[in-house]
Amino acid sequence: MKVYDGSTTETASATGTEPERVKVGIAEYQVASANAILTTSGLGSCLGVGIYDTTAGVAGLVHAMLPSQAEMDETGNDAKFADSGIRRLVADLEREGADRTRLQAKIAGGSDMLDFSESGPGIGARNAEVGRRTLSEFDIPVVAEDVGGERGRSIRLEANTGDLVVKSANRDERRL
Repeated sequence: MKVYDGSTTETASATGTEPERVKVGIAEYQVASANAILTTSGLGSCLGVGIYDTTAGVAGLVHAMLPSQAEMDETGNDAKFADSGIRRLVADLEREGADRTRLQAKIAGGSDMLDFSESGPGIGARNAEVGRRTLSEFDIPVVAEDVGGERGRSIRLEANTGDLVVKSANRDERRL
């Protein structure tokens, strides 16, 4: 995990006014502050969870593949799972100055790209359910979401505003 404080930029213009773009890969999370945009793509059944504190100017994004670390009896990469990824992200946001009482969340993804209806809810629906439940454990409200369906998504979280922009094929961009 790398914390971005705006002191260096990867794609800054000559004037330094372009926001830094921070890529979050599958089963990864990042925390950023200042003028940064956190991005991830390939959200099919995966869940993207953006959590932010606009007063502190800090935000984070996790790209979780699976619902629960405990269900898999696996340790190591917390960001691979919705529950442990969110817990890790909240801890790092607080280390960077976020106040848990001001944190808000926006979620996207959780599609049912493959039909497993015979064996209960699909992995996408379970990712969204576990994500909401874990955020609730921290009393972090989900203030907007774009989940479910049968389409993939790419998202970007604007750290300074908390806006989550969702892009999908054959659908207009949505700003949550």
